[in-house]
Amino acid sequence: MKINELIAAHSELTDAAAGKSAVVLMTRIRLARNLAAQPFPGWAKEAQKREIRDQCMQAVASLPQMKRGLALPVESLDELQKQILVERHLISRELSHAKSGSGVVISKDQSCVVMVNEEDHLRIQVLRAGFQFKKVWATINALDTALEEHLDYAFSPQLGYLSACPTNLGTGIRSSAMMHLPALVISGQMDKVVRAVNQLGMAVRGLFGEGSDASGSIFQISNQTTLGESEEGIIKHLHGVLTTIVEQELNARDKLLEADPNKLRDKIGRAFGILQNGWLLNSSEAMNLLSLIRLGIDLGMFADTQRAVVDRLFIECQPGHVQHAAKGAFEPNQRDVLRAERLRAEFANVPAPDFTNATQ
Repeated sequence: MKINELIAAHSELTDAAAGKSAVVLMTRIRLARNLAAQPFPGWAKEAQKREIRDQCMQAVASLPQMKRGLALPVESLDELQKQILVERHLISRELSHAKSGSGVVISKDQSCVVMVNEEDHLRIQVLRAGFQFKKVWATINALDTALEEHLDYAFSPQLGYLSACPTNLGTGIRSSAMMHLPALVISGQMDKVVRAVNQLGMAVRGLFGEGSDASGSIFQISNQTTLGESEEGIIKHLHGVLTTIVEQELNARDKLLEADPNKLRDKIGRAFGILQNGWLLNSSEAMNLLSLIRLGIDLGMFADTQRAVVDRLFIECQPGHVQHAAKGAFEPNQRDVLRAERLRAEFANVPAPDFTNATQ
């Protein structure tokens, strides 16, 4: 598979069959691993990094789960291609900035990714649409076990898997869910939720991780502790916290409908009108409008089949995808025109919201 073929293909997050969950858009687990007797990427010389990259990429690409996928050095990608992979959550922003000695292997369906020489020698990632921790853990555990047969991991009986950053020491696991929480945002409860989650040892970030904003009322919630607890224990704890947040979001939706249904209908109706008739939309505004449409779908105001369309557009209205679809390099204001044009076309034949059918 070549990079342009991968970009043209539907991913796990843009596949029209994937949008099934009302609140949890995506489940992801990442494992940090390093090679024994090798310097961490931040300390390795260029020749060492290239040697480690080639060894790791060869081992990863040979696994049955990764065959017929994409394996290539990061420096072989142009800036637009890297941006698209970041927008699809297939590589980190840190890896996209790597100059040399780094690589990535992506499975054909884009659900399994191994980044090589990011902060650690290996960042193994599995993601699935919806709330699927059990399935994701089974997949990544099998991938990690298979890879360990080919590579000698840096492991301490006292400390567990060794990592470049102490926060990844031990299990090296980072489990997360991407959650759509518009009612908690609209009702002003999100700050309280963030504080409570932080006190439970979890991190709350925006759509593209640390340092990004929560456009579209989308938040990534993940574990922070990796040492002193098993992988299964960490996942179980996170799953419990996320289940509680799902309940809070659904309760907040009920309260919004009870307290001021016209205000909610107005927000969703205006969003629909702008998406059908707008001519200038930046990515943040587009995300917020799509968020309201997704909320309307969950409340029964639009057909349930539209949820998968909105989930795809969350990705495809990002700057890199807009430029790629238009086949050119464009200034931000030009992208805003193209984005609005794309969204007008997507919503041109969508029936108006049925506000008489608003349920939870």
